[in-house]
Amino acid sequence: MRKYFLFIAFISSAVLLNAQYKSEVWVADKGDGTYVNPVLHADYSDPDICAVDGHYYMTASSFNCTPGLPILHSEDLVNWEIINYAIKDVEPFDFFSKPQHGKGVWAPSIRYHNREFYIYWGDPDFGIFMVKTKDIYGEWDKPVLVKAGKGMIDPCPLWDDDGKVYLAHAWAGSRAKFNSVITVCEMNSEGTAIVSNPVLAFDGNDGTNHTIEGAKFYKHNGYYYIFAPAGGVATGWQLVLRSKNVFGPYESKIVMSQGKTDINGPHQGAWVDTPSGEAWFLHFQDKGAYGRVLHLNPMEWKSDWPVIGVDTDGDGCGEPVHEYRKPNIGKTVSIVTPAESDEFNSTELGLQWQWHANYQDTFGFTTNMGYMRIYSHILSPEFVNFWEVPNLLLQKFPAEEFTATTKLKVSAKDDGQMSGLIVMGWDYAYLGVEKSGEGFILKYVQCKDAEQKTPEKTSVVGMLDKCRTFEAGLYPNYEIDIYLRVKIEAGGKCSFYYSTDGKRFHNVGDTFIARQGKWIGAKVGLFSVAPYGKERGWVDADWFRIGKNKK
Repeated sequence: MRKYFLFIAFISSAVLLNAQYKSEVWVADKGDGTYVNPVLHADYSDPDICAVDGHYYMTASSFNCTPGLPILHSEDLVNWEIINYAIKDVEPFDFFSKPQHGKGVWAPSIRYHNREFYIYWGDPDFGIFMVKTKDIYGEWDKPVLVKAGKGMIDPCPLWDDDGKVYLAHAWAGSRAKFNSVITVCEMNSEGTAIVSNPVLAFDGNDGTNHTIEGAKFYKHNGYYYIFAPAGGVATGWQLVLRSKNVFGPYESKIVMSQGKTDINGPHQGAWVDTPSGEAWFLHFQDKGAYGRVLHLNPMEWKSDWPVIGVDTDGDGCGEPVHEYRKPNIGKTVSIVTPAESDEFNSTELGLQWQWHANYQDTFGFTTNMGYMRIYSHILSPEFVNFWEVPNLLLQKFPAEEFTATTKLKVSAKDDGQMSGLIVMGWDYAYLGVEKSGEGFILKYVQCKDAEQKTPEKTSVVGMLDKCRTFEAGLYPNYEIDIYLRVKIEAGGKCSFYYSTDGKRFHNVGDTFIARQGKWIGAKVGLFSVAPYGKERGWVDADWFRIGKNKK
């Protein structure tokens, strides 16, 4: 299980720690001073950025997945890498110890104030939270509940020139039973508590700007600005509000829309300036199964209104770009992308991975032996499908087309214990290796509308040979090595394969069409489960590699 190249860690661990990852499947930087959108072809929904001394730090929604609040870093707004997470668990811990699809961390904002980083987010069921740190690469403080309540989402703070601190946020109709409004309230000087009642600053129930949300709060040239998307996730536009008074009334203007492009719903993001004085806007585009991928667009100010994208007709509303020159930062930076492949050679879990609920020790362990172990989740007596499984170890789709391959050692004692490779969303499919009698069988499983408790449809691919047994306590342990693969093609078309030698792969059945999860894109990764009343089996993942599709 330990691989030959592990010796590199003993030769030059410092080099490995500082190594930068470059994807084989999606790189936005074209290497000639231009870039192509999306700059991140992955589901970093509801992004926000702050700029600090020529460095840019981004966070995004993470919902029920943990660790939460990913932190990404860039020097040029095109090349990004994952550097940390702001929270290890979603609070309250017990509530999020099982999958709470679509709940948890919604639309955060990140700011740098008085030499500290702050992130605010809204949990529609519990209230507005804040977490902060002086070291963005290190441990973050324990989250603070700024205001308890239901329906408050998408908060963003503003430290004003006179020392006062304000918070703008939206409201979720699913909890508050009203939406399409932005309210502003005052906080204490520490930004840890709301000290005033909310004031209605903008009403999107005007027949035009329905579903306004995702507020980002700024002050520029004497105006207060709230950048906010309206019109819906997949079909909306970028709205900007401005006022001379922090509480309004606010004027509104659409400053970017899809126009004649194929980039739907271009909105909800962050404005930042480069040291050279250029303005840029990072936002998402909804791409269904691929989630909300990130685009970078130029921005300029005209008559104290921002214009985002390219305004070819001069009406003050831009359209998003497909390709453009990179931001002028006065230097050349290395091409880097978020990590994808993992050799599991570290005692720290790779930052591309998230669990589907708050981590518990029984989920599994990293090792210093060249593999990652995942223990079987014991299914409930009423088990229907994987919508209830918390220890799914998953990562985002990194491109429109790619192949994910993993080498596994599956270990089991009881019949029904199963481990494998999964593509997870509202619909899901997986290849599972299940103990049966004196050996293992390979199962190909699909499930439609998992949230609606739809039963799985299972096809038995066949028996697997080369199974090993050895004594392990009261019951013998059975184990087998196998390679599993999924090939994703345009449109989220997934084809599953297996191999017993890592050379010859066999296709197992019908194409599965990936589907997004609840507010998140489809994900790919590993699982291990066991029937109710059984012992835990486990799977040791030797490696997990993302690469280009081969014809």
